Amino acid sequence: MERGEYERLAAVEDRMWWMRALRRNLRAAAAPFAGTPGARLLDAGCGAGGLLTSLAHGASFGLDRDGFACRLAHGKARRPIAQGSVDALPFRDGAFAVIVSADVLCHRGVDVERALGEMYRCLRPGGALIVNLPAYPWLYSAHDRAVDNARRYRRGEVRQLMAGVGFGRIRTTYWNTLLFPLMVARRLLPGGGSEVGLLPAPLERLFDAVASFESALLRSGLRLPFGGSILTVGTRP
Repeated sequence: MERGEYERLAAVEDRMWWMRALRRNLRAAAAPFAGTPGARLLDAGCGAGGLLTSLAHGASFGLDRDGFACRLAHGKARRPIAQGSVDALPFRDGAFAVIVSADVLCHRGVDVERALGEMYRCLRPGGALIVNLPAYPWLYSAHDRAVDNARRYRRGEVRQLMAGVGFGRIRTTYWNTLLFPLMVARRLLPGGGSEVGLLPAPLERLFDAVASFESALLRSGLRLPFGGSILTVGTRP
């Protein structure tokens, strides 16, 4: 992403309803694996560091290919940050119990199959990869271009990609379902650009409450049939 986009993200990510929802969903998905003895966690594509701060436990690490993002992330999360590509992770085989990758495999310049293979390599047996990706190719918009997204996905496609490199016990769901009609309306309007920013405070509170209710549904085991994002968990056998 452009430097300005990282700066906008760093300024608002702790208060932005969508980022708060993403963190809740990823924390819930990671919890069964991150609490195991000796567990190490990697945020692969940590950006400005807000998610890594939220996920951080005793042995959490971040990685980003952009040096400016690495500096932002280290300043916020106070965790070790490596500069590198998800296509060639600079870590030993089986180094992590959990790898989280939030809206990274969709970026320009990422070889999706190679990146998934690297994540598989760096997980210990029984470890989990937790991936969030933007949904539906037909929803590609000016926002995607602004945040360096090259592609959007369907749920079955994500499952197939992960199974193709060896992941098992794959669980996948859409989310941002209840507010999806508003998202579609905004994305399909002419013009627009990056949506990284805060809404008026009453809307932020309302949308956060709706997303919190949806997160509770996901924690109960419900799989949502459509939405703006896809959350997938796969384990290394």
